[in-house]
Amino acid sequence: MIRTSYHRTLIGLALALVLAGANFFSAYAQQKPNSKFKGVQVGTITYSYRSMPDQSLEAILDYIVKSGINSVELMGGPVEAFAGIPETKDENELKQWRIKAGMDKFKEAARMFSKKGVDIHILKLGNPKWSDEEIDYAFRAAKAVGAKGISMEISEETAKRMAPFADKHKMYVILHNHGQPGQPGFSFEKILAHGDRLMLNFDVGHYFGATGDNPVNVLKRLHHRIVSIHIKDKTGPKAANPNQNQAFGSGETPVAEILKAISQNKWPIFCDVELEYTVPTDSDAVKEVGKCVQYLKAALQ
Repeated sequence: MIRTSYHRTLIGLALALVLAGANFFSAYAQQKPNSKFKGVQVGTITYSYRSMPDQSLEAILDYIVKSGINSVELMGGPVEAFAGIPETKDENELKQWRIKAGMDKFKEAARMFSKKGVDIHILKLGNPKWSDEEIDYAFRAAKAVGAKGISMEISEETAKRMAPFADKHKMYVILHNHGQPGQPGFSFEKILAHGDRLMLNFDVGHYFGATGDNPVNVLKRLHHRIVSIHIKDKTGPKAANPNQNQAFGSGETPVAEILKAISQNKWPIFCDVELEYTVPTDSDAVKEVGKCVQYLKAALQ
């Protein structure tokens, strides 16, 4: 009887430990954010948190999770700081650090984000004016954090400079627009023709604010060359206050139509909030990004 009771006690303890472990991991899993709605991966560019007091990579990851987001375009500054880049404005010193930098800290950053359930789909790092060695470094860093490529501002000169590097590293150069589409003679197609791995980070807010054209027209035409979109709600060029950032739902950008087109067509395009409207005094960027995410979720219903 004693032995049987002892065995039962051991079995009971083991079962309790298993259940406790299961509950722990279940609770842990529930803490991970999920911002994919109706097949559309909603995220943010971490530039959205620029007004927050702590700009360390660890703090930014915390902001992302608190906003309920599981996928981001990561700004290069915080991850380079995490990796140990010197705090100097001396361009040559920065160049030498980048050329010699190992990738262990970038891989550690990727693991840190993954542990919290956050993927890094783009790393905003690099400059077409950098040396070849520095550009190679930017691609190595992007690969180390698990990104599809690096992003930078769109221009034909940038496309010509960066296309060979995209081919060399078999990754994307993802080109972001501001108001350039409103300029005479501008053509996404002409720029993309310089390389098969040149893609778009299509800023639908800037596009609408500059042109007044529905961004869905570009999505239909070039969805196969668009890795991500930046979402903001702006007034159009003919508004009383033209081309101005507004709180989501207060502008004229056809945000719901854009998201539904992506959802209905199953285009694998990342949809990233870029917080550019003025943050209310009783709020902060984390709360506002979270509101934007919920607005986009509701727009997809």
